[in-house]
Amino acid sequence: MAALQMNISCLIFLQVLLLLLSLFAQTNAQGLKVGFYDNTCPKAEGIVKKSVLDAIKKDRTIGAPLLRMFFHDCFVRGCEGSVLLELKNKKDEKNAPPNLSLRGFEIIDNVKEAVEKECPGVVSCSDVLALVARDAVVALNGPSWGVETGRRDGRVTNINEARANLPSPFDNITSLITQFRSKGLDKKDLVVLSGPDSYVARVWVTKLYAAEATCGGNEERGGAEAGLIGVNGLRSKADRRRDGVKRKAQPHCTSWFLNWASDQMWNPTDTGRHLGSRGGHTVGNGHCPLITNRLYNFTGKGDSDPNLDTEYAANLRGRCKPTDTTTALEMDPGSFKTFDESYFKLVSQRRGFFQSDAALLDNQETKSYVLKQTKSYGSTFFKDFGVSMVKMGRIGVLTGRAGEVRKKCRMVN
Repeated sequence: MAALQMNISCLIFLQVLLLLLSLFAQTNAQGLKVGFYDNTCPKAEGIVKKSVLDAIKKDRTIGAPLLRMFFHDCFVRGCEGSVLLELKNKKDEKNAPPNLSLRGFEIIDNVKEAVEKECPGVVSCSDVLALVARDAVVALNGPSWGVETGRRDGRVTNINEARANLPSPFDNITSLITQFRSKGLDKKDLVVLSGPDSYVARVWVTKLYAAEATCGGNEERGGAEAGLIGVNGLRSKADRRRDGVKRKAQPHCTSWFLNWASDQMWNPTDTGRHLGSRGGHTVGNGHCPLITNRLYNFTGKGDSDPNLDTEYAANLRGRCKPTDTTTALEMDPGSFKTFDESYFKLVSQRRGFFQSDAALLDNQETKSYVLKQTKSYGSTFFKDFGVSMVKMGRIGVLTGRAGEVRKKCRMVN
């Protein structure tokens, strides 16, 4: 009798344990899993992959922006597609200064349309972003990883949240660690994602509303957009046309924009927003205005950044004069169109493009990782990157009945 009672007790205990483990798994995985659409839309990942490969064959430089778009989505409200939403009043994330140079939205639209034809109302825009990011990395000769899917799309987008949540290329290591930790990412994730998160220069500015918009009336988008087009044409014509931006490059807007941005961005006491944004730097280009202060006026005394290799700084000064607004520079010379570990070698040599690159040498853990990848030729980088991307892809996701599956990524249903 006692043995029977013990067996019953053990059985009940095992059932409770299995239930708790099930709930624990759901909580930690947040309802995501690799192959979520295997039964409901088995061709989805193949469709996404083909669309991304076709896009990158036409324009190899688009791979980095597509990866960066996922980073920007996840760091604001979580990985739920809010960066894709558009509002009539332009107060959406897409119109926030950090996102003005994002491009490739038309590719996301094309991928979503193709998936919708195959499986209407099944695959979310946030999952499309996650899959596109992975396939863009693969197309640039980077690693592949199993993308967890099952996200649902958010219904909210807020311009101010994008300003507040995206890391900056001018942040020190303490600030970077704090920001990544707030998203559930550790120091290793920080240094791993710094190399490849797809960085292409974009506009981060702190006091746009306060600036006198001589080129755009009272609209935030006006002067900055016109100035950006004049500076480096960062946003594609297709994106500007879809977004309703009809301005052409205007010299006086470019001048206004650079003067205004310089007042905001180069102020060492201003820890707010900037002309660039933190993201991976092993693929993509930067532009002269983004490094001018490191070369010519780092502390306001006509000096250069002491953390920048002197030979490298001299080379950059030969290519970027103080008034240069157009020259594009490879952030990872020789491999800016490919995904590789050479970024870490550059950082170890104090040749990182941004202050936040140099900052990785100011913490023992991040520095150790940089030196390890340098000495071992990136022996674990590809594997580590996949792990960190999976972790980032879990930030603030909506699953189950939360959110929705948008029919079109630019608007809620």
